[in-house]
Amino acid sequence: MPFSVVDLDQGNARWLQWRSGGLGASDAPAVMGENPWKSRKRLLKEKVDAMAGVVSHWRGNAAMSRGNALEPEARRLYAGHTGHNVAPACLQSNRYEWLRASVDGICFTAGAVVEIKCGDKAYAHSAEKRAVPRYYYGQLQHILAVTGYARIDFWCWVPGRTPQHIVAERDAAYIDRMLDTEAAFWDEVLAG
Repeated sequence: MPFSVVDLDQGNARWLQWRSGGLGASDAPAVMGENPWKSRKRLLKEKVDAMAGVVSHWRGNAAMSRGNALEPEARRLYAGHTGHNVAPACLQSNRYEWLRASVDGICFTAGAVVEIKCGDKAYAHSAEKRAVPRYYYGQLQHILAVTGYARIDFWCWVPGRTPQHIVAERDAAYIDRMLDTEAAFWDEVLAG
């Protein structure tokens, strides 16, 4: 396997500390300049502060809290749809110590990984376009870079609506560019 499983529960203080010591999948869009909500500059400041021991009081926002609350049911629906019994996991690349991902669900026996979104905007886009919203593309490719898998399932669900299942294929050219960009970004973090 190109990655190791880190024994952490997502959302607790130890997880936040581990997460701040590298680049996670949700950091990738900001590093790549594709995140409409967080700039590369802001992410760099957050990471440098974390390396300097500045405690983050990260709590997310209401939409993230709602998504986290709905995630177990979304995971159950995904398992019923695909037959993949997935569980959340923290993964760290064996090649790049800073390359990390807190995945919403992974099934090691099937080689399946899923990113779950339970937000109204992501659902509307996925249902209408039958495509992953562009601002999540880097996040998915980052997970594929960590796992080495050929594809990732994007599972969008909002209560009362039909789940949206979109398969995103590995984009080797994007991943090469992303890894170069992320490595340079991480060097900036370490330089402070």
